[in-house]
Amino acid sequence: MLALVLTVAVSGCSAEAQRGFLPGYEDGQVTNMTGRITSLWTGSWIAALAVGVLTWGLIIWSVAVYRKRRDDDTLPVQLRYHVPLEIMYVILPILMIGVLYFYTQRDVSAIVDTSKEPDVTVQVWGKRWSWDFNYLDSNVWESGEHVVDVGEPGNPETLPTLYLPVDKRVEIQLDSRDVIHSFWVPAFLFKRDMIPGRESSFQIIPEREGTYAGKCAELCGENHSGMLFNVKVVSQAEYDQHMADLEAAGQTGVQGADLNPSDKPSAVIGEN
Repeated sequence: MLALVLTVAVSGCSAEAQRGFLPGYEDGQVTNMTGRITSLWTGSWIAALAVGVLTWGLIIWSVAVYRKRRDDDTLPVQLRYHVPLEIMYVILPILMIGVLYFYTQRDVSAIVDTSKEPDVTVQVWGKRWSWDFNYLDSNVWESGEHVVDVGEPGNPETLPTLYLPVDKRVEIQLDSRDVIHSFWVPAFLFKRDMIPGRESSFQIIPEREGTYAGKCAELCGENHSGMLFNVKVVSQAEYDQHMADLEAAGQTGVQGADLNPSDKPSAVIGEN
């Protein structure tokens, strides 16, 4: 009981827990997909708890009703087969898994659907141990450095920040230059692995302005814990201004797969 109370109390300290036990914020969903993901998650838990309560109830009922009495030295009736019960054992799990599969497949297909034309396309490169962002529509790039010691002096003054315009459909293309990384923004309720040589992508519509923490969710080496970044959802005007600032700084073109973490940020391909 003490462990349960402590778990609930500590969970309330999380920056992502703004709606009690549900993730997200009271003033709106972070992306167009966070509501769907939350519904799938809570629905799965409700179904699992219902099955658990039924199972626990039957176990407790059997233990209580069929327990051995003090003066009863005889064995209970031994049943070898009960065909209707065994049929139920087969059919019921199939139905349960089928329902879970249906809703999971429906929502996952919508979450990873990239068939619509995006308003903005951003290429994200994972590298040991930071991130590079190519804003393909604006032909500009931004490069980051890993956090040396998390929470200690010597860190970069600012984390690499991915800018996204609010209420615009954004396609994020994920690539890795070296080992497997994982692009994870907890507030998006979504993460995706980045496998070298295998580009993957997803689309979202950011619906709530703000700054959200991101990190690598795949152990990728010695400095994995310092592979941090931010996502900043801003107005279209602020997004356009940031693109103009990157262009004015000479960060035009794209950073490609031939760059490695030791290369200087100015070494880009396709530079104008």
